[in-house]
Amino acid sequence: MVDRFAEDWRSAGLDDATTALLLFAERLTDECAAVGADEIAALRAHGFENRAISSCVQVVAYFNYINRIAEGLGVAAEDWIDEYGRERTP
Repeated sequence: MVDRFAEDWRSAGLDDATTALLLFAERLTDECAAVGADEIAALRAHGFENRAISSCVQVVAYFNYINRIAEGLGVAAEDWIDEYGRERTP
């Protein structure tokens, strides 16, 4: 399942709540200015409470932030990590 998720999370057979959370995270990354009350309400409808939504936003924001820093400074990815973030096997 992890490999399917890494390749294409949309076809990994995830439950509806997880899919909603990932769609939210994706939209927060790609269209952050468009995220609003409707997206939060959709997460709540899937059972997410404020604490979980806040945690999601903070994790997404942190990864977006640190990736922009690395990209902005031209930091090269480590050669021992593959495109899915796993350790390369020799």
